[in-house]
Amino acid sequence: NNVKSLQLLDKQLLDRLANSTGNLLDDTELIEVLANTKAKAKEVEQKLADSDEKKIEINEKREQYRPVATRGSVMYFCMTDMTMVSNPITAQPSGWMYNCSLNQFLHEFDVSVQRSEKVQPTSKRVDKIIDKLTYQVYRYMNRGIFERDKLMFKLMMTMRIMSMASQLTAGDVGTFLKAGSALDLKAERPNSYRWMPDKVWLNVIQLSRSHFGSEGLHFFRELPDFIARNEAAWRKFFDENEPENVHIPDYEERVLMERSIGPFLRLVLV
Repeated sequence: NNVKSLQLLDKQLLDRLANSTGNLLDDTELIEVLANTKAKAKEVEQKLADSDEKKIEINEKREQYRPVATRGSVMYFCMTDMTMVSNPITAQPSGWMYNCSLNQFLHEFDVSVQRSEKVQPTSKRVDKIIDKLTYQVYRYMNRGIFERDKLMFKLMMTMRIMSMASQLTAGDVGTFLKAGSALDLKAERPNSYRWMPDKVWLNVIQLSRSHFGSEGLHFFRELPDFIARNEAAWRKFFDENEPENVHIPDYEERVLMERSIGPFLRLVLV
């Protein structure tokens, strides 16, 4: 509006100049239009400067809340990707029952913003919204999916959050899902353990070659050698009904030291 007003005054001034006759200094209406245009120009210039400052301030505040939008996108696509689930017995698609609309997600998003704790500074407020949003969507989905799919949803959600935070890479997720399935048993170091299936041995080989995290941590590089030197302990670990809850031979302390991806490394090994 300010710019339009200035443009209108400029047009009026040009019209007066074009249609003026005689001495310009004697044209009182022209002088008045010129004075009004000058005053309005200063006013508009100040308002535009104030507007630019407001835009910068608004953009800065908006950027502070961008992590909320990022987490929201992760949670939304976790919801929608559940439609690709298949029945583990019949292998038939069953995810059509998990169809979700954008409006459903936006409702949960709004609830999270409204019900999250109001705190200062903004960074803490953002953390509260993210925590509430994550839990709100998890609870919403957990109520509507089969028991057999609940663990998968939690795993997918966790890995995507960690990937978005650069704690995991696409290679980490690929190693977890496929491990040594692409390796050729005949081309690899032979399996000398009767108690260990060949498929598991190929997984061991792949883990020893894999790098984890954004720093490319070669965590399990010595795994085959550790198994050879400490076979009894590793066999006991292999035979455990709940290996995720017991001490990992040769690696327990190192896993505990890796606070960001330690739990994921334990999961990959199990």
